[in-house]
Amino acid sequence: MHKIQVKTSTREAMLDVTSQLMDAVRLSGVQSGVVLVFTPHTTTGLTINEGADPDVCRDILAHLRRMVPRDAGFLHAEGNSDAHIKASIFGSSVQIIIDNGQLQLGTWQRVFLGEFDGPRTRTLWITFLS
Repeated sequence: MHKIQVKTSTREAMLDVTSQLMDAVRLSGVQSGVVLVFTPHTTTGLTINEGADPDVCRDILAHLRRMVPRDAGFLHAEGNSDAHIKASIFGSSVQIIIDNGQLQLGTWQRVFLGEFDGPRTRTLWITFLS
């Protein structure tokens, strides 16, 4: 298993981790199979979406804030229930096909870590399935 550390600098963000994943694939030597990327944190998530226009990420975060406001009167004592819900909406893992040692993503697709309770240092766990 490979691990990637990602530092976040704001409470909420979508960070493009595609380059780090490409590096992990290259270092692994895997030419064909699937990469599984998992976040072991309950207030982060992973998603694949458009990376060409930064407004897409801004729109996603803005809509999540409207859907799940931070001050909605949640019962969780830590005060970050909104972050847990947003992470659940994203999900904790993504899988991507590898062919000829390359991630098989669409033209505009990138892999994003959704941070919903930062700033923090996050870890992504990466494994390869063949």
